[in-house]
Amino acid sequence: MSIPNAVKQVMADAWKNYANFVAVFTGAGGGTTGANEATGGGYARQATTWTSNTNGTVGGSAVTVPVAAATYTEGGLFSASTAGNFGGSVPFSGGSVIVSGSGASIVVTPNLAVA
Repeated sequence: MSIPNAVKQVMADAWKNYANFVAVFTGAGGGTTGANEATGGGYARQATTWTSNTNGTVGGSAVTVPVAAATYTEGGLFSASTAGNFGGSVPFSGGSVIVSGSGASIVVTPNLAVA
């Protein structure tokens, strides 16, 4: 069964309204829990601003996430800057990001496509 782009867009828009705080993880995002979220080094989730498209996709604005020295494997989303509901995570498209030193950050640009 094929899903029309208009229906895909409704689903993508619903998701973007659910989770707009970008998080990073030091391991798999824990399925439905958001486990392994980063800590230390001034870490804080950052709000992205979503833009809707017409083909079942939404694109988020790039955000700079302050992090401690560590290896980061995934980016994900939550519904709030602290606590909140976990919206999912995926591995970074370029592989793990290794950060050394203090005062570091990772720039994340989230995107979502409904297949």
